[in-house]
Amino acid sequence: MSGSTTAVDGVSGRVEELRRFARTGFAAQLRCLQLVFQAAVAPTVLFFLLLVPLAVTKSRSQHGLETLLLIAGAMAAFPVACYWLARRYARRSRELVEAWFGVRIPTSYRPVAAPQQDERGHWWTGRSYRSRYSTARVEMTARVALGDPASWRDLLWLAGGAGATGMLAVPCLLLVGVGGGAAFGLLMQFLDGYGYGGMGDGREVLLQFALCAGAVALGLGLAPRAVRVHADWARRMLDPAHDRGQSRARLNERVQQLTETRADAVGSQAAELRRIERDLHDGAQARLVAIGMTLGTIEHLLDTDPKAARELLAEARHSSAKALQELRDLVRGIHPPVLAERGLGDAVRALAMDSALPVEVCVSLQDRPAAPVEAAVYFSICELLANAAKHSGADHVWVDILYRAGSLRVTVTDDGHGVADPSRGSGLRGIERRLGTFDGVLAIDSTSGGPTTITLELPCELSSPRTSTSFAKA
Repeated sequence: MSGSTTAVDGVSGRVEELRRFARTGFAAQLRCLQLVFQAAVAPTVLFFLLLVPLAVTKSRSQHGLETLLLIAGAMAAFPVACYWLARRYARRSRELVEAWFGVRIPTSYRPVAAPQQDERGHWWTGRSYRSRYSTARVEMTARVALGDPASWRDLLWLAGGAGATGMLAVPCLLLVGVGGGAAFGLLMQFLDGYGYGGMGDGREVLLQFALCAGAVALGLGLAPRAVRVHADWARRMLDPAHDRGQSRARLNERVQQLTETRADAVGSQAAELRRIERDLHDGAQARLVAIGMTLGTIEHLLDTDPKAARELLAEARHSSAKALQELRDLVRGIHPPVLAERGLGDAVRALAMDSALPVEVCVSLQDRPAAPVEAAVYFSICELLANAAKHSGADHVWVDILYRAGSLRVTVTDDGHGVADPSRGSGLRGIERRLGTFDGVLAIDSTSGGPTTITLELPCELSSPRTSTSFAKA
């Protein structure tokens, strides 16, 4: 009895395994069918988007303005459709992977900031001004989409996902579909007995039927593995955490950049300390020593020659005033009091008043940046105004300071003869090194005959959301 029971249990176990195999295989076949349908939508839409203008062009004997507008519209709509379909296809792929295998593929799309309006009524896009909000919004969206690595991953997956589906899902569907259809046809012919007069023909039919059943079994067995491989490819393609090689390269590049900027900062700080020491030694210190010697002489002459003592006392008072002024100038060169007390806008306006050229200053800041950023920008503007006065031959200078989209942007424009070149002197290179400490950039637009526009941009945060906008001439 025990032997027969074990045999029955073994048969029932094999039957259950076959049922599980068939159930898993057909479920995977449905998933393969879903992948094929999903991968075919985008190429079909893009194909018809290109086919319509071609068909219209061929159907018309004369190509007028309407045909050109249709072709231009299709060319403009094609990249937009690619972006939109790639984003939807990637999102759907993430949803399927999470629903089928419980694996969540994170998204890392860059947000599109809203354009901000300045005091002139123009909309700032992060790089330029636009008179209309819609134009600025479209420009910002397009720039973020083109510069976002996640968008390019989606576009690559739009093409790669279709190829992966063709390599993995389509063969599984063909094995089951073609094999199942052929097996059903052979079975019906065998049962009806049409065209088979002997056992040889019957064996051939059974062999063909076995081959068809084997194709179906192979398709059912490969389908779950194909779906898993497809999901793994989607995860590797869409998940930025799997981009180890590029991440390591970017990390190494970032470490090298920080090492260089740190060395520049340390070198600049050491040079600044040497300058301060030299100014103190040659200026205020020498005057204070002279004042001390003069006071000693006055002490000896006070009883014997009061008139000479009074003259020396006036000289000491004059020297002390000069020493105090030199100390004030030195402190102003380290960190101007107006910058510490009033902020960057008022400090630049005060600087503009002392400039040799007429300077127009426009400031649009919600609040104050960090003190190191303010100092770096202030001394960079000092250098640029000095260069404009010495080398540009300009009659007027404009300074625009604004904060947009997480960056402090300063534009200094003069109407001089242009041709500003960092290789000709150390001033612009020094500004580049100063900004590099804060991950800032320096952009120069200077052609022969002028004008010259130099832009400084530093990523930073402001201290509070209070809005303060001012416009002044100096």
